[in-house]
Amino acid sequence: MDRTAMINTIGIDYHTPNIEGGEYSYVQAAGSKDNLLKALGRNPEHFKLDIRFEYGDVVVLIETKQRFTKKDEKQLNDYLQEEIALNYGKKIVAILANTKNDKIKVWQSEIDEEHFLEDETVLDRMEHYVRLFEVNKQNDREKVLKNTSDLNTLLHKMDIDEKKRSQFVGTTLLYIKDMVVRSGAKSIDAKLEEKFKDIWSSLNSEAIRGAIKGVLDDLLDGSENKSKKIELLQRNVLNDQKVRKLSTTNWVDILDFILMKIYKYIDADSSEGQDILNLFFIAFNKYTGKKDKNQAFTPDHITEFMCRVAEVDRTKVVMDITCGSGSFLVQAMVKELTDCSRGKKEEEAKALRKEVTSSHIYGIENEEVAYGLATTNMLIHGDGNSNIKFASCFECENFIIDANPDIILMNPPYNAKPKEIPERYKKNWGNSKNGKEDPTKGMVFIHFLSDVVEKMNNQREKDNLPRKTVKLAVLLPVSTAIGSKSKIIADEKAFMLEHNTLDAVFTLPDDVFHPGASVSACCMVFTLGKPHKLPDGTVNETFFGYFKNDGFKKKKNLGRVEQFDNNNQSIWKRIESEWLTLYRNKKVVDGLSATAVVSGEEEWLCEAYMRTDFSTLKEEDFQKSLNEYLAYLVKEGRIYES
Repeated sequence: MDRTAMINTIGIDYHTPNIEGGEYSYVQAAGSKDNLLKALGRNPEHFKLDIRFEYGDVVVLIETKQRFTKKDEKQLNDYLQEEIALNYGKKIVAILANTKNDKIKVWQSEIDEEHFLEDETVLDRMEHYVRLFEVNKQNDREKVLKNTSDLNTLLHKMDIDEKKRSQFVGTTLLYIKDMVVRSGAKSIDAKLEEKFKDIWSSLNSEAIRGAIKGVLDDLLDGSENKSKKIELLQRNVLNDQKVRKLSTTNWVDILDFILMKIYKYIDADSSEGQDILNLFFIAFNKYTGKKDKNQAFTPDHITEFMCRVAEVDRTKVVMDITCGSGSFLVQAMVKELTDCSRGKKEEEAKALRKEVTSSHIYGIENEEVAYGLATTNMLIHGDGNSNIKFASCFECENFIIDANPDIILMNPPYNAKPKEIPERYKKNWGNSKNGKEDPTKGMVFIHFLSDVVEKMNNQREKDNLPRKTVKLAVLLPVSTAIGSKSKIIADEKAFMLEHNTLDAVFTLPDDVFHPGASVSACCMVFTLGKPHKLPDGTVNETFFGYFKNDGFKKKKNLGRVEQFDNNNQSIWKRIESEWLTLYRNKKVVDGLSATAVVSGEEEWLCEAYMRTDFSTLKEEDFQKSLNEYLAYLVKEGRIYES
């Protein structure tokens, strides 16, 4: 990326050159070299910075190189120290950027390992760098969760059907976003609130519903199954008898609450904002009917982790065949849209973003409420096509083949009813085929995907094309990874290894789905279309991660909440970085990771292969284990207290 493209990306309005050539001289800023020396306390070695930006109290410094090296960090640090000396109190983001490629390194406040921002891999807008310094990120999340509870109470008071509240709120969010965008507002404040309330108060309830429908029509334009989506949202939301009964006053109260208590905390154009939005959807769902409460909605930090494991970028077509509320799809789309700016001028990036939203994200969902939620969730994030199909995935083989996915991310139902599963997968199920729950605990869905990829490759071979592999990251119950007592599960595991490679299995926190489903889960990573055992007899080694601690804590009435350190840095982000480093390098760390060659009959969990890190154990840990064992013996009646 050249310097002009960098300036346009961050924002030319924030660019602050003070000498010819667009550079920034700290000597010029100080008034003289002597003044700079006096402020700095030493003679400045470097004082001409390539590019400087400033917005409020946030400053972005960029030093460009054709290809930077480690020694260039010292030069960048000189500029940072000069900035501090002349503009004490400014919040500083310091960046090394290559002009020959799109590689960057970013630091916040100081240039050292602790302040290096590993996740900052592409240049972003100035607004993004401002947000790096925003405080109370946790509070924003907690506010959304608390407000979600209050919103549910308000909708209950308005007599909105609890099973339709998620769709109702998602639809109204689309309408509010459209109003905010059209208004050109830079922030959600009291002035904007008053303006919108005046507009809503001047309309009758029918006109408000008509305005919402108009937004839906515009957003869904070009969708291949537009009519189905419109029909569903019309029936479940706008034409619902109880929604039609809402008065103008009711509508004003609802819309105002969503604007000021929900949307205000959502930045749908950033990954941070995306996290908060999906947090809202997940939290809101727990207030709906019994059926929905048992759904395992995937937490956003896990979907984000799985996207990074699968290496989602702007070149990949991503699919989820059991997409639920669309959490995986939203996360993947946000990542791809961000990646579109990497090394590209704005016009090129714009074209790439259009391609992403129109033809890179695909989903399938067969539960109506979740389907409506997924559609609105995607649209809120700027998806202009919403390629989500309302059907059973088992009926969508051609849809999957036509989408031609590179990556599949999914959290399939663990307790699907056998009658919903095609007979060809139930040949060896015995009486289980007539049972109430899927005996494979979700593995039948990945078996189906393996079959689809194989069919895809058979056709490619006929067309003289190379075979295709598809990366699959899937959440499944821990019981499937153990699976030793179930012949059905063991057979599924053996089948998967016969046709595909098991790259990795991560054991996740026990309560990862709290406050929804209580099942313990693991993440399995496959390469579909590449057998685990290679033609030369070599068997691929599998990486196992014991990733039980994600830094989240349970909080009453809020679920699992992300924690931040004293510097307002996410504890989870540090943990995620460690997990990814271990996986990518297949690094074995006692108590945390292992590698092993496995078959379908063996356990697919880290616990079976990793060594304990005894260096961390203390005498009190030993005593605690003894106490627990003695308590167990007493409980079992094997020994008696005396």
